[in-house]
Amino acid sequence: MTWSPIHCPAYIAGQAVETDSILEVRYPYDGSLTGTTALVGREHLDAAIRAALDPSNKTLTRHERSTVLRKAAGLLADRREEFARLITRETGLCMKESRYETARSSDVLEFAAMEALRDDGQIYSCDISPMGKARRIFTTRYPISLAAAITPFNHPLNQVAHKLAPAIASGAPVILKPSERTPLTALKFAALLYDAGLPGWMLSMFTGTVDEVIHPMIEDPRTEAVTFTGSVEIGKAIAKRAGYKKLCLELGGNSPLIVLADADLDVAAKLACEGSFRNSGQRCTAVKRILVVPEIREAFTAKFVELAKTYLCGDPEDEATVVGTVITEASAKLLERRVNDAVAMGATVLLGGGRRGALLEPAILTNVPREAEVVAEESFGPLAPIVTVRDLDDAIRYYNSGRFGLSSAVVTNDLAAAMKAAKELKTGTTNINEVPGYRLEHTPFGGVRDSGLGIKEGVTESMKFYSHVKTFSLPW
Repeated sequence: MTWSPIHCPAYIAGQAVETDSILEVRYPYDGSLTGTTALVGREHLDAAIRAALDPSNKTLTRHERSTVLRKAAGLLADRREEFARLITRETGLCMKESRYETARSSDVLEFAAMEALRDDGQIYSCDISPMGKARRIFTTRYPISLAAAITPFNHPLNQVAHKLAPAIASGAPVILKPSERTPLTALKFAALLYDAGLPGWMLSMFTGTVDEVIHPMIEDPRTEAVTFTGSVEIGKAIAKRAGYKKLCLELGGNSPLIVLADADLDVAAKLACEGSFRNSGQRCTAVKRILVVPEIREAFTAKFVELAKTYLCGDPEDEATVVGTVITEASAKLLERRVNDAVAMGATVLLGGGRRGALLEPAILTNVPREAEVVAEESFGPLAPIVTVRDLDDAIRYYNSGRFGLSSAVVTNDLAAAMKAAKELKTGTTNINEVPGYRLEHTPFGGVRDSGLGIKEGVTESMKFYSHVKTFSLPW
């Protein structure tokens, strides 16, 4: 398929902005030019903040917010293939994954449209205590004044939708800086939201340098909240720089798939493949290590390897491709080095691992030592390291001894084991007989420890983040 490079302007309060500074975005598969966008400066950031806080802005009604979101969902559905093609050209993900992402993003918009109409107040009777009175306490929510959002490269549409749709549903304005690796999809989505009727003052979106835009955006006292999805190191740096603000940090993960002795091995093999290789392994909730008990290790591994052979790696635009590239050649080289280091420590590569540029074949490793970097750190790519654990208790201790706490999964038909894992794994999510990252777009999502501060995302929880609770009481 031929591709003609595109150009996307920056958007300040709904207005397209061009500058003399241009950012180039290149296709990870072959290095060809995907497109360009304008890099803005400090004056543009200030204009965006002033526009969002203009006292003449009229907050949209719930019905108006819901209407914008529903119309946006319809526009995205009509342009699904266009967005999917651009996602592939920015990320190197295969077309199957890019189409899946557009569908998920439509769900985000639809759920946010529904939640925008939902009453968010509560009522408390005050005569339930001897110290009470004949009164009732009421709560309601109102939007924060302005949020600053920063999104990652691995889901250039869905992560942006997850920042923006709940904010729109809550009535909160946002300034958003997408990843410099994948800004074009985000900027096209901003244009789509304006087309759906979103007032310009509610959204500004642009890229810029760290000193001119990113740090000032985080530090500016006029931004009341900061929401960030990305690496642990950058997330912690943002927390220090942001100061006294609401923070939502969705950081890294090192999710295990724990396969117990009673597991259905066909299910386990499928979950291992889907969790390890989908999205080229570039999900914070992807399976990053497979913890298997000795009794079924050989049988599971054999099924896993055979199924993994069907996950074809190659040209992301080829409809037969299941695993495309990682985001850069440098990322692929890091993953390749971690595999080689694990082999030097005694691990064995059973499948894949070959690299060509940013294309890294899905790799299965066995006998991986627990101290190997490939499992001790988040390896953001299509790697499936197998680690032997004695039993569920050993798996729980091993996972809990690490610094991450985002998601986990257990393959078992033993209800007691499933409940034990759900209770004792120190993680934001535990899924039984499903991949670690399974969720719906409106359900709570987020991690603890180095995976986040415990503030959840997902449409319903994000709407709480983008709003404040006001309490008042009346005689009753």
